[in-house]
Amino acid sequence: MKTFILKRLLQLIPMLIGMSFISFMIIQSSPGDYFAQMKMNPEISPETIEMMKINFGLDKPVLVQYLLWLKNMCRMDFGISFAYHIPVTTLIKFRLKNTLCLAIFSLFLSWVIAVPLAVLAGYKEGTNIDRMLSIFAYLSISLPSFFVALLFVYFISKTGVLPLGGTRSIFDVNASAFLIFKDYMKHLLVPGLVLCFVNIGWLFRLMKNNFVEVFNTPYILAAWARGLPASSIIFKHTLRNALNPMFTILGMEIGSILNGAALTEIICGWPGMGSLILEAVLSHDLYLVMGALVISGFLLIIGNLIGDILLTIFDPRIRLT
Repeated sequence: MKTFILKRLLQLIPMLIGMSFISFMIIQSSPGDYFAQMKMNPEISPETIEMMKINFGLDKPVLVQYLLWLKNMCRMDFGISFAYHIPVTTLIKFRLKNTLCLAIFSLFLSWVIAVPLAVLAGYKEGTNIDRMLSIFAYLSISLPSFFVALLFVYFISKTGVLPLGGTRSIFDVNASAFLIFKDYMKHLLVPGLVLCFVNIGWLFRLMKNNFVEVFNTPYILAAWARGLPASSIIFKHTLRNALNPMFTILGMEIGSILNGAALTEIICGWPGMGSLILEAVLSHDLYLVMGALVISGFLLIIGNLIGDILLTIFDPRIRLT
């Protein structure tokens, strides 16, 4: 296991370099830049713009710019944001925490709801319970995340049962840590429930198909014939084997939630990486975009690694080979 993890971590280095190089070249080759917008302002002289380009290292060839950026990135220095004039690391640190909290919360809630419902639908296959749950899953798959987010925002704004926008309410600065955490979770509920609803459908379908496939295998039939308890057959023999393929998509799901959360964050007013990346792209903030892309790629690769590790833990066949 240690050798496997070490190999995957070593593979992380060339993957990040390749991803960052391609992204850097694409961004630099796109029309327009941050300073092109400044040239439209008559109050800013061309000499000032040239001086800013020199300060940001943009007066050099593109390949040299990338190598300098890569050298600084190895020291966890992603450069200075053009628009905010503060280190990119400082900007990402706060926003990344919010996006990770949102992703982990929605991911945990999706699995906790989808897996039991899929087991129930698989065990009751062909019944009204299965049909009702399947309709709910199709509804979840069909509705796009932005539409679900708009519905949630409209409902919450009319009822006022939960706060909208931001991560905390305005209250006494001397409030206890518990009250601050409780208030943070209230703000997290709206975007978290949106992502949870969107992800439940396809998780339910995959888990149900895996469960039904394992449940109809000969060794499960033999377990029934030997008189094993139903709970042992369902949870110990069927569910455990049906979960194995799900772990392989866990890593991809982490990356997809981080990327898919962007639109939900913007609509729900959650200050995460989504709104930050949108602002950076619209303003052509090169170093901020690159920092966000590298962090997203890193989390996607780590997510796949976590999925592979969980698969080897729960499936002895892979561990033995």
